[in-house]
Amino acid sequence: MTAPLAFDLVLCLLLIGVGLAAVLARDLFAAIVLFIVYGLFVAIGWVRLDAVDVALAEAAIGAGLSGVLLLRAAGLLGQRSEAPAQPPHKRHFGSALPCAAIAAVLALLSLLLPDTIAGLRGPVGENLAATGVGNSVTAVLLDFRGYDTLLETVVLFAALVGVWSLTPDQLWGGRPGLKEHARIDGVLTSFGRLLPPVGLMIGVYLVWIGADAPGGAFQAGTVLASVWMLAIMAGLVDAPPVSRLRLRLAVAVGPLLFLAVASAGLFTGGFLVIPAAQAKTIILAIEAALTLSIAVTLALLVMGRPRRPA
Repeated sequence: MTAPLAFDLVLCLLLIGVGLAAVLARDLFAAIVLFIVYGLFVAIGWVRLDAVDVALAEAAIGAGLSGVLLLRAAGLLGQRSEAPAQPPHKRHFGSALPCAAIAAVLALLSLLLPDTIAGLRGPVGENLAATGVGNSVTAVLLDFRGYDTLLETVVLFAALVGVWSLTPDQLWGGRPGLKEHARIDGVLTSFGRLLPPVGLMIGVYLVWIGADAPGGAFQAGTVLASVWMLAIMAGLVDAPPVSRLRLRLAVAVGPLLFLAVASAGLFTGGFLVIPAAQAKTIILAIEAALTLSIAVTLALLVMGRPRRPA
């Protein structure tokens, strides 16, 4: 047995073990921590499959930001006193059964795949130079198949509108979430002071390098959202009121610029057709705008609806 094969087997066992532990955990906090660990192991699995872009997205969104979102949801659930309608083992069984069925179908479909698949690697490689970027993933997501990315940004925007629509009339335009407090000499406050500058540099690097190497708007935006959330949770800054014009512009600038570029393509060849001569400049501009919008939108989704006056 080779070392890479042994590593893959251990990783598969860890994925199964941590996944089962997360589903069967009796304590909600432990289940969330195990879910975050599971996401990190999945990210390592994507690296082993040579899909570094997906690994970065999984680590940042699947493990990082989703973990924070679940922890905040667990905190809100903890404030309620209602007893669950069903005992834990019945809830686990009810959710585990369809998950096991879906996993079995996916495993069967994977086994039925042919050993060699031509895929799109060849056509993408032949046309990569026309996009001006060196990262084939960026070329596919923002040029060859821009519909997917455009719809994803619209879905994020719509999700935030849905969250804000839950705001009571008297709090409309107020600040999302509750006021955070942390010890001045605590670990959270220290991290809140140290990590944002580092996260800002990593975010800028990811969006810039995404043109030619693994990275891009979603990964960079998630990093920026995380460090912004960290500073808020440490009590160093407060969440802005949702009525602030600059905040709303930051949320909308990415999808609006993407839609504008897509519509301008109608005059040069079709919707979402990017002129080859300016392709790299346009793609970098879209990536930069999307990074800002994704960062602000993800952070606002985690903070939730306005709960305090402006």
